Amino acid sequence: MLAILPGFGKSAANGQIASGMDYLSQSAFLTSAKVTLARGPVAIVLVEDLVAVESTIRHHLAAGFRTLIVYAPEALVLPEDVSARIHRIPWDMHRPDALTEAVNPLLAAAPPGVWFYYCFNAEYLFYPFCEHRNVRELLAFQAEERRFSMLSYVIDLYAPDLARNPDAVNRDEAMLDRAGYYALGRPDPANQGHPKERQLDFYGGLRWRFDEHIPENRRKIDRIALFRTAPGLTLRPDHTLSDEELNTYACQWHNNMTAAIASFRVAKALKRNPGSTYDIESFVWHNSVPFSWTGQQLMDLGLMEPGQWF
Repeated sequence: MLAILPGFGKSAANGQIASGMDYLSQSAFLTSAKVTLARGPVAIVLVEDLVAVESTIRHHLAAGFRTLIVYAPEALVLPEDVSARIHRIPWDMHRPDALTEAVNPLLAAAPPGVWFYYCFNAEYLFYPFCEHRNVRELLAFQAEERRFSMLSYVIDLYAPDLARNPDAVNRDEAMLDRAGYYALGRPDPANQGHPKERQLDFYGGLRWRFDEHIPENRRKIDRIALFRTAPGLTLRPDHTLSDEELNTYACQWHNNMTAAIASFRVAKALKRNPGSTYDIESFVWHNSVPFSWTGQQLMDLGLMEPGQWF
């Protein structure tokens, strides 16, 4: 029998019962996951704290994902209209290997060829022409191009006034960096450190400007956030996949589309961490610009590219 916990994350005393699918555990979800995960594209939202969770979920539902799975702590309370449209699994994102242990069992349970996407709370997917086309149209074109993954750049967002927004989150006044991004060849340990073919490590944003507070293995801003399932495919802790071709930025014959994930995640962490919060009075610098919450702005800044899609 499927183990479902009605009202998970809500007080039993108030008599409220969630209308969505709330599960006792990941294993409970996986007992019936095959049918659910076949309804792609599938979005996974990994909730690290309670900041901007509802807006993250609504953004990705509006993008056109057919299935949305939320890994969240019990303290999270969502409106009924949101709960009714998601599958919710209790999860502690601060445990070791929380990312891969959340995502990889879903990849293993899903049928081959299903598109998956994952992000954290306070992160928002943008792609070329997203103002007029949904994510299903995007991925249909990618499949026609014989591309089964999409490189995404995580673009840092931050509040302009940290006195008013000490957690660095303000969606109405969000800023981003218009410059300061660069790429380096990705060394291949199996080939004497020579660069891997069509793979680059991308840097920029707050991880670059405040790199003294960021561990070296967390400074990259690239993420393979959209990809199709295949037998044996797994996500690695560095946001790359076990199939190296899926980690490439383009195919061999022409450039391909890229996407962007507008994210408050690094700004939140820098202000939450006692080792950095007192060193940072403001994230604003001469290359800060207001974020318009459009894909067009990101394309104009060169932070994602439409490839052959027009």
